[in-house]
Amino acid sequence: MKNKKSNQLTLIGAGPGDPELMTIKGVLALGKADVVLYDALVNPELLQFVPAGVPKHLVGKRKSQHSFTQDEINSFIVKLAKDYTHIVRLKGGDPFVFGRGYEELEYAALYGIEVEYIPGISSSISVPGLCGIPVTHRGSSESFWVITATTAKGDLARDFKLAAQSNATLVILMGLSKLSEIVAFLSKYKPKDYPIAVIQNGSLPNQKQTIGNLSNIVSLVTENHMGAPAIIVAGEVVKLPYSKQKIDNIVNSVQESNLNK
Repeated sequence: MKNKKSNQLTLIGAGPGDPELMTIKGVLALGKADVVLYDALVNPELLQFVPAGVPKHLVGKRKSQHSFTQDEINSFIVKLAKDYTHIVRLKGGDPFVFGRGYEELEYAALYGIEVEYIPGISSSISVPGLCGIPVTHRGSSESFWVITATTAKGDLARDFKLAAQSNATLVILMGLSKLSEIVAFLSKYKPKDYPIAVIQNGSLPNQKQTIGNLSNIVSLVTENHMGAPAIIVAGEVVKLPYSKQKIDNIVNSVQESNLNK
């Protein structure tokens, strides 16, 4: 498939993990791929939508287990464009939310490759929601911050200080290894009973969550053997997770109210 007149890179968000949470547009684009590059957090079940015989390359990346550097991925995309018309880049969550997806599109465009972006469902909103935690809720939180745990230098992100002083929900990505440091920092601005949750493998069958507060979350996470990939959610909305008992109570209350009319 050489010497094609034009080449295209399609950047697709694969969603938080559950393959059914990928968009229809993303699935259709996979079906038109000539070659696919996918990340470690992409559910392998999604590869069934790639046509038979189409090459599929795993290019990383998990914490401390990068099979490719970002520069190597960028260069690989350009190299593939010499032999393939339609390159599909499949990244977990939404590639524009701390996924470095824009860097890949920008680099490809510099080499004359047409680019397209197909959004994915971000774990920052969907994973808390699947645990019954809305990132906003009237009376609890009027806004939310999505923050990466560390900068390129390994320091806590500078926006932590501003976020910690607000009443917003905090959603912290890629932060489990810095949980103790995050708790210590938040403790400067929040009370000990400030609610915080850690959610591992969000949207997958092996999803698990630990809910606590600043005084006990570190020990709870250790006791429950929580591991990456995980996100951290902090704020009053963490107190809201629905349960069957809570729903039953609401239904019973409505039924009693109707009977008394």
